[in-house]
Amino acid sequence: MKAIVSIIMGSTSDLPVMKKAAEFLDSMEIPFEMNALSAHRTPAEVEEFARNASSRGLKVIIAAAGMAAALPGVIAASTTLPVIGVPLDATLGGKDAMLSIIQMPPGIAVATVGINASMNAAVLATQIIAQTDPEVAARFEAYRKGLKDKIVKANAELAKIEYKFKTN
Repeated sequence: MKAIVSIIMGSTSDLPVMKKAAEFLDSMEIPFEMNALSAHRTPAEVEEFARNASSRGLKVIIAAAGMAAALPGVIAASTTLPVIGVPLDATLGGKDAMLSIIQMPPGIAVATVGINASMNAAVLATQIIAQTDPEVAARFEAYRKGLKDKIVKANAELAKIEYKFKTN
């Protein structure tokens, strides 16, 4: 089994947030790898990773970073693969990281999800993979149907709750 998605974090202290992405990819049966690489502490390794990502069979990179949040942009600068940035709430409520990740210069794009929203990064990676993999597309479609069914059920339960002035 070869990884087609890579989850990169600046430090293993980011794992509590990034495990949601790993769990989602696992549930979708998408092979992935996880690594700790720092744009500031291991810049040569980050550049080598990014340059070789496509030739290793990766299709999407999820990169998490807090504070200065350079990691997603540095990776995007050295690969043509889609990079999804996850801003982490390390300081300032994560707004500093979010602004750092979304303010990429023209021509070097990083898709960015919400602060600490690693699961949504994995959802987006799954949608990208599903464009060329019918089995992943079917699993993702079933997942989305499950989301709908959950809300329909919750709405039916709300209908059973009675209040004096509730009209439905």
